[in-house]
Amino acid sequence: MNRRQLIEQLDALRAPRVLIVGDLIVDRYVSGDVSRISPEAPIPILAATAQEERIGGAGNVAANLRAMDASVDIVGALGTDPSGDDLLRLLGAIGVQTSGCVRDAGRPTTLKLRLVSGVQQMLRVDWEEARSLSAEVEAKLLNGLVERVQSADAVVLSDYGKGVLTPRILRTAIDAARAAGRPVLVDPKGRDFARYRGATLLTPNRKEAEEALGRKLDSLDALPEAAAELKRTADLAMSVITLGADGIFFLDANARAGRVPTVARAVFDVTGAGDTVIAQLALALGAGLDLETAVHLANHAAGIVVGRRGAASVTRAELRAALGSGDPVLGKVLRPRDVEAVVAAWRSAGKRVVFTNGCFDVLHAGHVQYLRFARSKGDVLIVGLNDDASVRRLKGPTRPVNPLDDRLEVLAALEMVDAVVPFGEDTPREVIERITPHVLVKGEDWKDKGVVGREWVERHGGEVHLAPLLAGRSTTAILDRARPKES
Repeated sequence: MNRRQLIEQLDALRAPRVLIVGDLIVDRYVSGDVSRISPEAPIPILAATAQEERIGGAGNVAANLRAMDASVDIVGALGTDPSGDDLLRLLGAIGVQTSGCVRDAGRPTTLKLRLVSGVQQMLRVDWEEARSLSAEVEAKLLNGLVERVQSADAVVLSDYGKGVLTPRILRTAIDAARAAGRPVLVDPKGRDFARYRGATLLTPNRKEAEEALGRKLDSLDALPEAAAELKRTADLAMSVITLGADGIFFLDANARAGRVPTVARAVFDVTGAGDTVIAQLALALGAGLDLETAVHLANHAAGIVVGRRGAASVTRAELRAALGSGDPVLGKVLRPRDVEAVVAAWRSAGKRVVFTNGCFDVLHAGHVQYLRFARSKGDVLIVGLNDDASVRRLKGPTRPVNPLDDRLEVLAALEMVDAVVPFGEDTPREVIERITPHVLVKGEDWKDKGVVGREWVERHGGEVHLAPLLAGRSTTAILDRARPKES
């Protein structure tokens, strides 16, 4: 699939409801500097400067799904300790439904402490009791599980081997999902994949697949049979194997196989990349997309998170921007809901943001000169473009001559334009207030008409500039010349 098709699928992707059942983990990072060795032992001393708690394990799958606007319900066990309190607080802060979680006084919340100096992880310390749940806690988790499955569009079973996914919980969740026609995706643990029998698909990495199959997968040619064998072993509808630098291999329900090559990016930390993959697959399958499209989107999302430290998430805007990065024109066209994130990234990079707007129906030399003037006032130029309905209200029933998609693509192809965003209102006031640019530009013909957004921009410390117009150039004049003369 090409990136344009993937962006179209992403733009149309609805926000499904996903149920996650699995092991909940707190990831704690203690960061600092190392400048000396301990006099007590030949070990470095970390002078700690910061501490951060993050959501790990099944919770990281939830975080990835929430970042992509899915509704998320999570079921898992955590201790009655402060780490459990922290985890519930972190999940609640991102809008995850946690009423299905059970506090277990008999075991601690799994905590992974990482000591980091610069970009180097020095040591990891785990507090955990990796054992099956007690019968009492298992019964509490099973209570209402079938109803939760039935109310979801997709189910994820996130197995970190900490004991939550007991045989009864696995069987109940998988059977209920299969009966309800819901896709159930499993991030597996251990060698016995038959315990997940009846799931829609599993997402093992190459090493996990090799352990389950009892043989090495030394070449890409070995993948089709390996995926088919995993599919038979666990009675799956589909099969997926993640391959790190080699991308993702998939085998769909119609026995159609393929490998999506990895997206070439700098790898900083692979922690949580598997969580991102299964979250993206669940999102896409829960929204009704086919497996191949889901794998392509998941592959691009994983390529983003491995460039970040620790378990990370990807937003729709970030994924869309990454997909557009391979097409300079396509990557400039933004949806209104993505504008703020893009502008925030520009601001954090210290860029001076310029905004202007118009119909730009039949592009001419006057438009080009005007846009060059606007771009000269800052580091990046974002152009607001009236959609077709608003152009008709402003210009009459015969306009626009060129539809919105064509006008977006033409503007995005101009070297002085960094982004284009459509809007449906008669004025760009709402877009301007969302962006709050450093500079607002309009044509000098607006001098006495009042520039929409002037007060907002100047109140926030920005500037307004009026661009000179190229005499004799206008869309109306061009269209008048083009009309046949009456004989």
